[in-house]
Parts: sequence; C-alpha cells; structure tokens
Amino acid sequence: MMNLFYQLSQDCSKITTEKYSTSFSSAIRLLHVDMRTPIFNIYGFVRFADEIVDTFHEFDKAALLQEFKADTYVAIDRKISLNPILNSFQLTVNKYKISHDLIEAFFKSMEMDLKKATYDSDGYKEYIYGSAEVVGLMCLFIFCQGNSDMYQQLKPYAQSLGAAFQKVNFLRDVKADFELLSRTYFPGVDFTNFTAAEKRKIEEDIAADFKHAYEGIVQLPAKARFGVYVAYKYYVSLFKKIKRTAPVNILDQRIRIPNYGKVIIVAKASLRAQLNIL
Repeated sequence: MMNLFYQLSQDCSKITTEKYSTSFSSAIRLLHVDMRTPIFNIYGFVRFADEIVDTFHEFDKAALLQEFKADTYVAIDRKISLNPILNSFQLTVNKYKISHDLIEAFFKSMEMDLKKATYDSDGYKEYIYGSAEVVGLMCLFIFCQGNSDMYQQLKPYAQSLGAAFQKVNFLRDVKADFELLSRTYFPGVDFTNFTAAEKRKIEEDIAADFKHAYEGIVQLPAKARFGVYVAYKYYVSLFKKIKRTAPVNILDQRIRIPNYGKVIIVAKASLRAQLNIL
C-alpha cells in the first residue's frame, strides 16, 4: 500500500510541473524513463517554494516559507510526509543522497525574495546560486546516478546552465518582477531607464554561461543528454528573442516562445541527436 501513496505523491509533483511549465515538462519527458520521476519531484518542490514568495501575497509568506522549510527537513529525516510534494521530494533526496547544503542554499535565496528588492554584485551571485545553480546540481545528482567523480567533473557546467536559465528568466519576467513585486535582480540597473549598454552587458554574461554550459551538456550520460539539450535550446531561443527586443520594450510584455516554436526546437534537436551532432 505504501507504493500507492508514493506513486500518488510523485504524480502530484508531475502534475505540478505540467501545470506550471509546459517547456520543462516537455524536456523532462525526453529524459530516459528512469530519470523523469525524480526530476519531476525536484521541480514540484522548487515550484511550491517559489509560489510562496512570488504569489501568496494575501498570506504571511515568511511564516508559510518557514513552515515549508521545516516540513521539508522533517520529511527527509522521517522519510515520509503527508504533503505529497514533500513526500516525493524526500524520496528523491534520500535515494540519490542529494546534499542538504543545496537545499539550505535554495531556501536562503527564497528567503532573500521576501526581504530584498535590489541586489549588489555579491547578493546577485548568491541569489542565483541558491535559486538556480543548486537546482541544476540537484538534477545532476540524478543524471550521474551515484558517480561522484562524474558529478564533480560536470558540477561547474551544471551551475552555468542554471545561472543562464535564471538570468534569462530575469529578463523575461522583468515586467512582473519590477512592476508587481518591486524587485530588480541585476545590480545597478534601473529598468525605468534601461540602456542598450546595460542590456548588452547582461546578454554577454548570459552568452558566456550558455557557452560554458554546452561544454558540459555534451559530456552528460546518454540517458540525460537529449532532454537537457532540448531545455538548453529552448532557453537559447528565448534568449535570442530577448536580444532582438529593444531595451525600452523589455517592460512591455513577457517574452515567450510560441508552441509551434517549441515543436520546431524539439524536431531540430531530434535530428541533431540522430546524426550524433548535439
């Protein structure tokens, strides 16, 4: 009967991922079947914490986040939780021995979202590490399947990919972050007077992250490589669209890749995979 509860818990994480991100859901489904469920479990956990700090404005967000954090560690220690998202997450943390330091850094960044509106250079790097790079590292535990040497070898590339994704998200979500949540993540940037030079500097930084990340993607185990590559290509396409957007128009709307564009990305990636030229 416990297996039924475990399956239900993991189904909840999968549904959460599918509801909140069709792009990541599609990429996860391109991983080897053995890797899909634990990655869904990680995303469901991350999504819930993110929702607390970004969405639950009518509630005491600090209290909710602290309860969620405490419940997370209790779930990991007990190896069970009646919260299905936390139950699925603890299954993955305990099975793959995901470092608790990564979880702590993640919660620290979520706590920063409750308190900080602007960031200096050090705070910016700390936030990106905890909110994005550690998520990539959690996933890397799954991809490496216990191979610690491989994990250490691929760790810096996974961090670069997580950082690139997050920085693209910052540019994509500027309207909501700046106007609705009063947040500015990029140090020294005023989005009411966003210049071409500032935008270009940010884009150069993101491009360097993507370039470094790709070097690691091609070294991933075959079970993980294609799904991660598709997620990478999706974000590169989104990044290119952002680059074509004038600085004065960044606040106008949330930039997206249409569904037909995502289909094309997967088709092209599939062809490259078949030709062994990822």
